[in-house]
Amino acid sequence: MPTLRLIIADDHPLLRAAVLHALSAALPKAEFVEASSVATLDAALARHMDVDLVLLDLSMPGAHGFSALLHVRGERPEVPVIVITSNEHPRVVRRSQQFGAAGFIPKSAPPDTLCTAVSTVLDGGVWFPPLTAARSDADDKLARRLAQLTPQQFRVLLCMADGLLNKQIADRLGLAGNTVKVHITAILKKLECYSRTQAAVLVKALEPDRES
Repeated sequence: MPTLRLIIADDHPLLRAAVLHALSAALPKAEFVEASSVATLDAALARHMDVDLVLLDLSMPGAHGFSALLHVRGERPEVPVIVITSNEHPRVVRRSQQFGAAGFIPKSAPPDTLCTAVSTVLDGGVWFPPLTAARSDADDKLARRLAQLTPQQFRVLLCMADGLLNKQIADRLGLAGNTVKVHITAILKKLECYSRTQAAVLVKALEPDRES
């Protein structure tokens, strides 16, 4: 059995290979699981209940900016997440922290920085570049509102943000039509939204380039 299990979630195979190569030397007894989309990340989390860390790109297929980070934190709150992205804007770093990441590594960082950051987070610490952007009260409020949703409700919300109709949501998530309706009613109530469009706007606010 591996002593550690890490998920590398990024849609670029070369990036996953580079991260795996760097970490394999630093963590020779670890097992690495690769994911290339939100759907495959979701499947990996369901398949491996003993995940120790997720290394997460923000721009995978199926993600709305920070939605994948929020989803992992809601689905598996005990699993720390390190964001790995090419977007190094100070607001992206700060928002990653506010939305629950335990670390932030720019894709331009050298391998030794990656290894140090991963070791730090695995030891229970956090790893962020100097935080030069101020905390956002709006992001804190948004995070609290979205945290009220169950993981399945969050999935339904993302489908709503994609403009899917109830039947399409049911087909995508393997749910009954009435179940989708129940989820949507609960989502709108929890988020204090009056319409699907209003709820979708909240998801749009998760896009990382909003402040950059």
